[in-house]
Amino acid sequence: MTASHTPTTDQPIPLDHPLPHRKTLREWLVPLSERSTLKALVLLGVDYALFFTLITGTLALDAVWAKLLCGLAAGFVIGRLFIIGHDACHQSLTPHRELNKVLGRIAFLPSLTPYSLWDTGHNVVHHGYTNLKGVDFVWTPLTAAEFDALNPLQRLLERAYRSGWAPGLYYMIEIWWKREFFPNKTHMPTRRPIFLKDSMLVSLFGGFWIATIAAAAVYTGQSVWLSLLLGVAVPFFFWNSMIGFVVYVHHTHVKVSWHDNKSAWIKAAPFVSTTVHLTFPFNIGALMHHIMEHTAHHVDMSIPLYRLKQAQAKLEQMLPGRIIVQRFSWKWYFETAKNCKMYDFTRECWTDFKGNMTSPVRANLPQSTPA
Repeated sequence: MTASHTPTTDQPIPLDHPLPHRKTLREWLVPLSERSTLKALVLLGVDYALFFTLITGTLALDAVWAKLLCGLAAGFVIGRLFIIGHDACHQSLTPHRELNKVLGRIAFLPSLTPYSLWDTGHNVVHHGYTNLKGVDFVWTPLTAAEFDALNPLQRLLERAYRSGWAPGLYYMIEIWWKREFFPNKTHMPTRRPIFLKDSMLVSLFGGFWIATIAAAAVYTGQSVWLSLLLGVAVPFFFWNSMIGFVVYVHHTHVKVSWHDNKSAWIKAAPFVSTTVHLTFPFNIGALMHHIMEHTAHHVDMSIPLYRLKQAQAKLEQMLPGRIIVQRFSWKWYFETAKNCKMYDFTRECWTDFKGNMTSPVRANLPQSTPA
């Protein structure tokens, strides 16, 4: 470690210099934190129009394959709407606090996500304690001792979750069902009236969605069950798979560390060292409202989704070699799923289910992967 380095807005920080304070990193991004109400309303309006059009397509089109494609695409658009709601929940969508709360609740409806419960679990817990075991609950890896203590069904589920094939199952059970949809006291010890109200709100929307599809099927002489499968179940499960995948790849990588000691976690600069910037071909990242520019989001949650690409580029310019940048491929994804089964906090590395080390020790030292 060399002498202190005074960062400027145009001089990158060498890898052998101390990482600047988070406040300094945020100062670099100040010009990109401006929010636009018009942009927010246009984004929300366009995605809702797409959602309703695609859901209508599951009823109006004749071919089952066309209905299925509409259902899958509707699930993807639910993900886009959720990302808009996610920004609103962070107060980064528009400059108006109360408007953000309203727009966030509207955007969250198709994903059946209660706004206030997501706010508590995501903003307070996940962003406040990213990858700190015992606090952050999103894709938290088990230790070998914890895995051995599971009953056979729990082990089977954990193997399925970590297989790479079931991110939707993980999110639907472990996040949405247990922690967001009328959670019990075990998973949400704090009881606030707004939690119940928001859970009721998304329940009413879900009931209206199901009833509308069923009524339309009866009116048009179609199978009610097939219509509900393609117009409700397929979009909802695709959405769960999408968000399960997204949150998995955001914080699971052989170069990303988890911590069980708060002091070590703080020293690791978790807002940089625990996140992954996943890049895609064909501008797919833009189709997901740039949610994969995730380091910038963790450094400064006030950056709106329509400025995250520029913010991420600024950070990678200023912090060369410190941010994990990973080009997506299915090969990489399934290799990650194979290597990141459990975590050994003593050796500070990922392991497989047999306890074999599968990542370098001190994986929290991020290095860029060519994108």
